[in-house]
Amino acid sequence: METACALTLEAGIVNASAVINELRRLLEPPRVKSLTAVEGLSLRDGPVADCSRYDSLLSGRYVH
Repeated sequence: METACALTLEAGIVNASAVINELRRLLEPPRVKSLTAVEGLSLRDGPVADCSRYDSLLSGRYVH
């Protein structure tokens, strides 16, 4: 808590939300480095647009 307060004061901000944000940054687990895909992987079946699905959402029962 003291570290979060000190970091907040160094930034020149004095409010509770800034202290809470600093606490979250300090307690957050380290982020995983981005993964790289294995070479040789390729998309076998490309994406297909399903317009009928979206048309069904436009039907009368989903209209507000």
